[in-house]
Amino acid sequence: MKNQMTKYIVGSVLLLLISLLPLFTPVQHYLSIPTHVKVFSSEAGSALPVFSDTSQKEENTIPAVSSLGSSTLQDKTSMYYELAGLPIKKVDVTPLKDIRLVPGGQSVGVKLHTLGMLVVGHHLVKSGETKASPGEEAGIQVGDIILEVNGKPLKAMKDLTPLVSESGENNEPLTFKIKRKQQTYEKTVTPGFDDKEKEYQLGLYIRDSAAGIGTMTFYHPDSQKYGALGHVISDMDTKQPIEIHDGTIVRSNVTSIEKGSQGIPGEKRADFSMNEDKIGNITKNSPFGIFGELEDKITNDLYEKPLSIAPAEQIKEGPAQILTVLDGEKVQPFDIEIITNMPKDSPVTKGMIIKITDPELLDKTGGIVQGMSGSPIIQNNKIVGAVTHVFVNDPTSGYGVHIEWMLKEAGIELSKQQQQKAS
Repeated sequence: MKNQMTKYIVGSVLLLLISLLPLFTPVQHYLSIPTHVKVFSSEAGSALPVFSDTSQKEENTIPAVSSLGSSTLQDKTSMYYELAGLPIKKVDVTPLKDIRLVPGGQSVGVKLHTLGMLVVGHHLVKSGETKASPGEEAGIQVGDIILEVNGKPLKAMKDLTPLVSESGENNEPLTFKIKRKQQTYEKTVTPGFDDKEKEYQLGLYIRDSAAGIGTMTFYHPDSQKYGALGHVISDMDTKQPIEIHDGTIVRSNVTSIEKGSQGIPGEKRADFSMNEDKIGNITKNSPFGIFGELEDKITNDLYEKPLSIAPAEQIKEGPAQILTVLDGEKVQPFDIEIITNMPKDSPVTKGMIIKITDPELLDKTGGIVQGMSGSPIIQNNKIVGAVTHVFVNDPTSGYGVHIEWMLKEAGIELSKQQQQKAS
């Protein structure tokens, strides 16, 4: 009986100690050390997580760290945290290149030319007593991309119109090569003559371009590459991402703001000329934004020199700023709060939750509005990401994307490992 009581007491004490163990500061520090970190070689000491030896008087003393391999951080793949000369935790390290970016914030006009022609709807062709859509009857669906007609590639609407007229007049069907998701098909369509319009028609609504406004996120002076918007551009009718053939980015002038409210997103309105104000091309439309190269370098009057970036692991929940334009072309900083930071090892488009706290921005816009997407997020004088989406039921809040994923989409590699894989 006495032995059982002793075991019970010892077990209870051990259980209590185990439950209290995470409350001890050294243990908390140990548990806070991640198994994988990304650091810049120039910031190796300050960027690595801190684990304090209780024998040290200063709470934030950096412990001894040894590595597997050579003595330069750029060559390391793993490091050990040591305490009293004993390795206590292994940390995988990804060394990053010290990339410097010109922060954006400028309002830009965007025009995309689709890959082929995008089918966005059907309409009836009225010929005598017959009302039908020849294209729909042939099996062409909304969202299909018309790549070729009779073996000829299509790049603009002007390429299709004469083919339809000739086909109708000769009563010869057209052979369409279409792309539907990842598959290609052939469809045969005979145009119908519309009595009202006095022309041959396919019964299809087709679009070959899209235009809108957004915000520049960054410019990389070394490569002339840029990133903007922070999210994919989708067709307004089909809601599908636009596959692009090419595109143009231009300067734009914000003329007014439609203030947002709960359930109703606001909007920036701006003027731009596709012919006169071109500043670069668009080569990619991805879930992380639009990307390409600028013809001339851009500057940001708020910063004399390009800024460093911060990987997701170094972002702190707390105060930050965004850069955007509310009037004309003037880029202004506005206060925000990073509510949640969610670092991931693989690319994600929603890596942060942010909240607008700046009284001026809230007064003029109500929060995040359309056209603000791509506004760079700055924390501790570093570019950490970009605004992407607004919460419809709370326009003061929304999502942000981490800058490292936008850089990867732009073809700007952060680490030597990525560079080696690319080559």
